[in-house]
Amino acid sequence: MTVTFLGTGTSGGIPVLTCGCQVCHSLDFRDKRLRVSIWIEVEGKSFIIDTGPDFRQQALRERIPNIDAVIFTHEHKDHTAGLDDIRPYNYLHGIKHLNIYAHPRVLVQLQQEFHYAFDEKKYPGVPLINIHSLDNQSFTIDGIKIIPIEVMHHRLPVLGFRINKKINAKMTYFTHISHKMGLHAEVCKDLPSNIQLAYDGLKLKLD
Repeated sequence: MTVTFLGTGTSGGIPVLTCGCQVCHSLDFRDKRLRVSIWIEVEGKSFIIDTGPDFRQQALRERIPNIDAVIFTHEHKDHTAGLDDIRPYNYLHGIKHLNIYAHPRVLVQLQQEFHYAFDEKKYPGVPLINIHSLDNQSFTIDGIKIIPIEVMHHRLPVLGFRINKKINAKMTYFTHISHKMGLHAEVCKDLPSNIQLAYDGLKLKLD
């Protein structure tokens, strides 16, 4: 399994508009953070977790060739705003509806935000999607088992996802990083050897 961090920033991304802090002015590529998203390649399948507003740029950068499913952690705009950019994948090999997996609360938000994709009479070229409702129970996509893990994002319950992985990982990578955290290189010096900050474009090969 390969995990690619497409974006590791918070809702404003880094650099933050109008900000003059040392992180936003950093020349270290690891301090340039798009909105959060990851790409999972597992057993010949391609999954995206969250499509933020930078998803098109991320997909171009990583040359993502195909998407089999999109899985959403929660309904905040910085995790959903790029859903419209899945359209080229709908027509990559003929007409293909893309499977979307999310909590019912998130699906309601997607249906409001992208109502044109859910209309009975669809305008030509809109995203073609099949929705699947998630709870806290495990589910499978093309035979691959995925276990939702509910955590709190401030006061909002959101879902993390365990995909064919063991608990007690040898390495932990943090994502969703604010410019207030500090410079990547400086923060990493203070972290234990088994904990690191992720950065945009980081690829992890997992057994």
